[in-house]
Amino acid sequence: MTNDMLDAYRRSIDNFDAALIHILAERFRITKAVGEYKATHELPPADPAREERQIARLRALATESGLDPEFSEKFLRFVIDEVIHHHERIRESG
Repeated sequence: MTNDMLDAYRRSIDNFDAALIHILAERFRITKAVGEYKATHELPPADPAREERQIARLRALATESGLDPEFSEKFLRFVIDEVIHHHERIRESG
């Protein structure tokens, strides 16, 4: 593989990484609004039933896409845990 080819691969990876960051930022903007709604309506920060449905749905999508479902679950669990933490902080701040 030439250095030009490696550089092209790396530029593509860099573009995907940037897209992931932008997508995560938008996701967290929306989940912040959800956290504010939950706090206003005195709903709990976590929704374990929804979390399990989401994990199952995204594991299936990962499998269909050729991505390791274990990895996708770990990634999603990390994101969900961070969202719950944000929702708890929103609730505590009143």
